[in-house]
Amino acid sequence: MDIEWALDERNGRLYILQARPETVWSLKEVPPKPKAEFEVVKERRVLAQGLPASPGIAFGRAHIIPTVDRINEFEKGEILITEMTAPDWVPAMRKAAAIVTNSGGMTCHAAIVSRELGIPCIVATASRGKPATETIPNGSMITVDAKLGVVYEGILEEFAKKPEVEVSPAALPTPTVAESYPITGTKIYVNVGEPEIAERTAALPADGVGLLRQEFVWASEIGEHPLWLIEQGRPEKVVDALAEAFRKVCAAFYPRPVVMRFSDFKSSEYRALKGGEKYEPLEPSALMGWRGASRYYDPKYVEAFRLEVRAVKKVRDLYGLKNLWVMVPFCRRVEEMEKINRIFEEEGLQRGPDFKVWLMAEIPSNCLLADKFNKYVDGYSIGSNDLTMTILGCDRDNETVAALFDERDLAVKRAIRLLIQLAHRDGRTVSICGQAPSVYPDFVEFLVRSGIDSISVNPDAVVSVRKLVASIEQRIMVEKLTGRGIAEDPDLDLPCTCGKGEEEKEK
Repeated sequence: MDIEWALDERNGRLYILQARPETVWSLKEVPPKPKAEFEVVKERRVLAQGLPASPGIAFGRAHIIPTVDRINEFEKGEILITEMTAPDWVPAMRKAAAIVTNSGGMTCHAAIVSRELGIPCIVATASRGKPATETIPNGSMITVDAKLGVVYEGILEEFAKKPEVEVSPAALPTPTVAESYPITGTKIYVNVGEPEIAERTAALPADGVGLLRQEFVWASEIGEHPLWLIEQGRPEKVVDALAEAFRKVCAAFYPRPVVMRFSDFKSSEYRALKGGEKYEPLEPSALMGWRGASRYYDPKYVEAFRLEVRAVKKVRDLYGLKNLWVMVPFCRRVEEMEKINRIFEEEGLQRGPDFKVWLMAEIPSNCLLADKFNKYVDGYSIGSNDLTMTILGCDRDNETVAALFDERDLAVKRAIRLLIQLAHRDGRTVSICGQAPSVYPDFVEFLVRSGIDSISVNPDAVVSVRKLVASIEQRIMVEKLTGRGIAEDPDLDLPCTCGKGEEEKEK
């Protein structure tokens, strides 16, 4: 346990202020030993190479699954080899020791889900040679080194024969609270997509959940299109399944806030749910089509969205978990946010001190018109993956233009800084839940220096990012005291005053 305490010098009494599970040594896992019947090998023979999307090392039997209708063949502990995953692949992904895909990028479905589940993952093997499904024999024993992005034939001896050292916890040097969890002015949140690991994730030194995805629940617990369920007279299946998932996460993190993002499937993904073909259009570009906010108020879908809202209300009212907040994704126009707020009110949810509505800032209009969106939201969370895609016009999952996709591009950084300035003008908070802060230390420094309120990262990055943010904040304080600071990129300065007069600007 890590325990915060205070000594009252007046009477010599010791007070316990806070106690929570220690998360440095307790979360360390010992790699599993290979089964006795499998021989280890010394020679490194590379079978495939790709992008290291989720770090870690694993070994086991390769199982090539070509299509989602065959995921029931996949067994726990095997290594999933496929073209690419989607939300309906989650049941198999949960059982995998590692995942290797032919296509994808650092922000594709396989990469994001693997990081959240803590599973080693390599993507885009086809871009580094032949695809994994062609070079890895089905059923063979392999070693996946997702730190380097390499798949080896057999179980490498250096990984398989690492000794397991068992020591008493009392023999380990327990770090102090200050060393383990430095206090930061910038809140550090965590991204959560799997309710089953909420208890473990809650033990991390995170200030709350900055992004709770619900796609896992649809894939593993619901599996049917919400409009189909309404037509069949079973709408409660959606409400109950979502509410139970939200409850698990909110209870684990209580009283820390949990920001849940409403469903953001594309029409092609909704069609994959049972009964979906009846309700979903065939869109030439589903990624930029009928998704996010544009569905929620649409007469063709609004009754399905109300089921999600009722699940939120159930968790807050029936279970008393008032730490559940909500986030609206892919909202293109200000009037859309107004319509969605009206639905909340009709369902009995009112914005207030303990119920916040955030907007996922992932479209240029969210940044350019933040002063208008401020009226209908309490905060923003930057989805840097989609924001980069929509600003640069670069499909984040397209390997052909992958070299052009960079969250640190000046256009993206200017948009983020503008959003922070306009949001703060009306007392709104700004967070970020994209992949960039988990990967680029310089991007974290840019965010902190720009005044962002919170940063939400994957579970494996919570401790490192908290320490990084603490060091950046301390350096900024020293710079202010000494008057000697690091010169910032002058190009980050916005070329306009955003409507401010000279007098206000000077002030």
